[in-house]
Amino acid sequence: METMNPRKVCATARYLDIPLEYVPIDSVPGGLKGPTYRAINPLGLAPTLQDGDETIWESAAIMVHLALKAKSPIWPSDPKLQVEVMRWISWDLCHFAPHAGAFYFENYIKPAFGFGTPDHALLETKRAPLHESAAVLDARLARSPYLAGPTLTIADFCVAVLLPLQEEIGLPLGKYQHLQRWHGDLMQIDAWRNPWPRPTTTERAAAAADHSPQRGA
Repeated sequence: METMNPRKVCATARYLDIPLEYVPIDSVPGGLKGPTYRAINPLGLAPTLQDGDETIWESAAIMVHLALKAKSPIWPSDPKLQVEVMRWISWDLCHFAPHAGAFYFENYIKPAFGFGTPDHALLETKRAPLHESAAVLDARLARSPYLAGPTLTIADFCVAVLLPLQEEIGLPLGKYQHLQRWHGDLMQIDAWRNPWPRPTTTERAAAAADHSPQRGA
């Protein structure tokens, strides 16, 4: 499911070179809201990670789990830096994502899933609080190459998740030069630029067969 929260997890797994078995939600009976999926995630939301006996939902928690398994500094070992990472993840959930996410839902999710037309009046109410949050983010990035300090952490993947779609969804963030510099740096990371699972040889062959010309008997 190529939406914002799965993107964070897929990018993290690729960045850490952790092999995962990806299960497309349309292959699960009943989809996200069906009893099969709700048995592992009562919220009926993506993503969910099953690792042995552990079942983890909420994208940031999955990202921490993956980073711990890989012993990667994208989840820092320094407790002070851990606090800084959590500060920016929490800030995003409470301040930046609710406003940026409105543009994503109205201009991307609605058309993609047939949920109706964008509510432009609603988006106008989101512009001022979005700019307030973006100014905070830009000021932070004027002082630091990444959110939690001098190196990449999961906070960057969490907060930046909608920036690759900013033009497509109409996010009015072009004037924030430090934010855009940070976005440009992240886009140099292949795992961030191309986070989604690549099809297997079998899947590519099946797709090719599906699109091959049909011959008459």
